[in-house]
Amino acid sequence: MLNPDRRLFLKGTALIGCSAAAHPLMSSMTFAALPGDNRLVVIILRGAMDGLDVIQPYGDPALRQLRRKLATGPDRGALDLDGFYALHPGLAPLMPLWKNGELAFAHAVSTPYRDKRSHFDGQDVLEAGTGNDLPVDRRVGGWLNRLLLATPGATAETAYSVGVEQMKILSGEAAHLSWAPRASLDLSAQAQLLLEHVYQADPLFRDAARDAIQIGAESMDMTRTQGPTADATALGAFTASRLNGESRIAAFSIAGWDTHANQEVVLGRALDRLAAAILALRDGLGANWGRTTVLAMTEFGRTVRENGSGGTDHGTGGALIMAGGAIRGGRAYGEWPGLGEGQLYAGRDLMPTRDIRAYAGWAMQGLFGIERDRLERAVFPGLELGEDPGILA
Repeated sequence: MLNPDRRLFLKGTALIGCSAAAHPLMSSMTFAALPGDNRLVVIILRGAMDGLDVIQPYGDPALRQLRRKLATGPDRGALDLDGFYALHPGLAPLMPLWKNGELAFAHAVSTPYRDKRSHFDGQDVLEAGTGNDLPVDRRVGGWLNRLLLATPGATAETAYSVGVEQMKILSGEAAHLSWAPRASLDLSAQAQLLLEHVYQADPLFRDAARDAIQIGAESMDMTRTQGPTADATALGAFTASRLNGESRIAAFSIAGWDTHANQEVVLGRALDRLAAAILALRDGLGANWGRTTVLAMTEFGRTVRENGSGGTDHGTGGALIMAGGAIRGGRAYGEWPGLGEGQLYAGRDLMPTRDIRAYAGWAMQGLFGIERDRLERAVFPGLELGEDPGILA
């Protein structure tokens, strides 16, 4: 575990560099305890996952007309699920879960966020769960935090605090603690010289900077040795260890889903990490996997048409991936809107047919017994849950 000086340095240097909204090193997790044996894991997929590529509706004839270069369908490497949908080969390690009824998905889902297509704003709306565009810190925390406030007997569970990013989904009044795996500080030689110059007059930060750079080098060596999914496996394994104790709710993020260009490669890498995290959860939870629901959610989907760079741009409707022994899996949920002329949102995006918050709400109702009225008023203010989709076994 990092000492406080190194932790302070890493938090400070997190402000240097590219956008945190989709940065692959900005992964943290939060935990909370609830009475009962059921468990909920929420994975935020930062960067806007292309649900049409991950869960390919190859049975819709318009798909290949709109995506001539991006591979779609079983005859192009995807794994058939039900004769209409096919699974991206990057999630092939999860096919045994599908066959065992422990993997499912809902297509054409979204938050109420529309048209602005900002990663930061979209993620804020997703994690706040209130259905408007105000920053999360001006709301009553994130929706998992409001779940804790609405649940008698919820307590904070002891965890480590060495993260470089706060999960806004659990921010708020209810007590919770956080942990994050080793942060990789991979700096160029010029950047290292700059930091040494900046901190030269302060021995505390100078030494902490030197130590942090060394930790970053060691982390990069670990990734090269154990493979690009090592961090995701660590996230899943540590989450399982806490859920086997007092924790009942966990949230963490996996970045790398922004596929404006070279989508085949970029998306494949992200899916490798997601599959590794879910399998590490299953393996680590053991018998408790049967009482666990995993919801993997993204801020918005991507355009139906591919672009000229071998990718897709920011869109609207997307997909929700669900896993766990508590899921009624092996099936698709939701109403498919179609991809034909007149069926797209704004003539460019998959039309959302259900609010993604409704699936989360019904999961919480089934797992923790939260009343529908409380879900619609306190946890997801203003949401109409609608009919129970029956996602829990």
